[in-house]
Amino acid sequence: MTVQRFGVSIRKELLEDLDELVKKRAFPNRSKAISYLIEKFKVEQSWAEDAVVTGAILLVYDHHKRDVVDQSIHIQHAYQPLILALQHIHVTHDACLETIAVKGRASEIRELADKLIGMKGVEYGELMMSKVVE
Repeated sequence: MTVQRFGVSIRKELLEDLDELVKKRAFPNRSKAISYLIEKFKVEQSWAEDAVVTGAILLVYDHHKRDVVDQSIHIQHAYQPLILALQHIHVTHDACLETIAVKGRASEIRELADKLIGMKGVEYGELMMSKVVE
């Protein structure tokens, strides 16, 4: 990996925002923060372009709610080619947390996430986007 140096001119307010990002994320320097922002932009673009991507679907639900587990399994079986792994954790007596690692077309992953997050009994859900490492 080669590193290129370049000069950047930006408004004072944006530089202050960049320095705040460096501080909040504990980046070692501004260069790392700028690299992070560019990678984040590339990930968002690949999702917008319906590329093959990776990600994770996070679900928190009450497993005592009627049919939530069976419904989740049914949906996951319908999208099985997208699912790489699943982790199920009992957070409390009632609450479960599932993390589902996925890979596939962005639109198909969004469709799967929407169906899972929209199930009755799901208290919180989120789709986290990542990139495909080639």
